[in-house]
Amino acid sequence: MRILLDACVPRKLRYELTIHSAWTARERGWNRLPDGPLLDVIAGEIDVLVTVDRSLRFQQRLTVRPFAVIVLRAKSNELGALRPLVPALLQALADVKPGEVREITESD
Repeated sequence: MRILLDACVPRKLRYELTIHSAWTARERGWNRLPDGPLLDVIAGEIDVLVTVDRSLRFQQRLTVRPFAVIVLRAKSNELGALRPLVPALLQALADVKPGEVREITESD
């Protein structure tokens, strides 16, 4: 699975996703793109966008996109706060479908 970590996600989270191909927006040169153009550019390039941007699903039409979006919800976007969500993230990556938006919270 090809995963893109949004610019607001710590780059070291990719090391928790070793069974997948994961890149950061910065590595791909997409970290300065606004949300709409970013979503257009990644279509066909990635399978899942992982973000902490809680408002993305309300600002963009994601259900028509050829990739899934997983929103991580923790106390902060620091690696230490996101790391406990990794098991649920890996489980979601196993069955998430294009156009689907899932939120993973600390209680999942």
